[in-house]
Amino acid sequence: MSVKASLFGLAFGDALGKPTEFRSYDAIVATFGPRGPRDLPPGALVTDDTQMALAVADALISAQEAPPLTPDRLEPRLRGRFLHWWASPENDRAPGNTCLAACQAMSRGLPWWEATVAGSKGCGANMRVTPMGLVPGLTEDERAGAAQLQAALTHGHPTGLAASELTALAVRWLLDGLPVAELPAALRERCSTQREVYRGDWLGDQLWRRSPAGSPERFIATGWDECADALAGLEDKVRWIGPDADPCLAGGAGWVAEEALATAVYCVLLFPDSPVDAIARGAASSGDSDSIACLAGAFAGAVHGEPGWPTPWFGLIEYRDELSRIAAAWS
Repeated sequence: MSVKASLFGLAFGDALGKPTEFRSYDAIVATFGPRGPRDLPPGALVTDDTQMALAVADALISAQEAPPLTPDRLEPRLRGRFLHWWASPENDRAPGNTCLAACQAMSRGLPWWEATVAGSKGCGANMRVTPMGLVPGLTEDERAGAAQLQAALTHGHPTGLAASELTALAVRWLLDGLPVAELPAALRERCSTQREVYRGDWLGDQLWRRSPAGSPERFIATGWDECADALAGLEDKVRWIGPDADPCLAGGAGWVAEEALATAVYCVLLFPDSPVDAIARGAASSGDSDSIACLAGAFAGAVHGEPGWPTPWFGLIEYRDELSRIAAAWS
């Protein structure tokens, strides 16, 4: 379908969810109605979710100037873009504490495996990973390793790593034509087949050794198991929770990585033929509304392409020039 539609979809969802984050479900519904906000204002503002996705995309573009993509080329570019974001005056959109703490530690010269917040699996690990799914020309192993590495710079918990890989692969699979209805099962299958695969060529040994797991396989298995639990039964929940209830009842509040993924997938399952309804449902949620909606937008855009979004929205969203530049580079 469309790289541009997925990348802009991330930003559209982020912008719709920005005013609803940190609000109760009842307050959101009272303001916007039961299906959530549906209109982008001129100059629609995004959050750190889109800002950091742009940082990941720029790091990827730079790293691929001399292929193949390797951790030695990617890591310093990710670190540099993250630190630029951290120090920017535009970093004023309620950024996550984990990202701030890790960037501050990296700014002091610590290597990423010492700077990362080892116990954090917050959704900051995968809210920004969409570019790893959109970039063309990678093998599945390269895509998975790069997705985990970008997460690991700030979020060292194995669930943040696994959820980031799943999020990137979901974008790629949908872009390549996987039906939305088949996505949950494909993600659960990935959890099973990768359960003890620790990507040491991308992550090294330092990260897992900081944990009490005892082995890299036991370390990463925790992440895959938690993701599998979050994704369990989403298809049935579409039927018995339905489109008019808080989507966090299905996949969780989304403050942690596996729940942000699961609830975003749930929103797209609810409205497989309507991207706007999917991100509005994500924005009308009791949890991390902007992150849930931004992931739902990335997924829905990958499925439906540019016709899935209202044409005026492409001219209303903040960072539209940067988004268009990256989309053009990868399209």
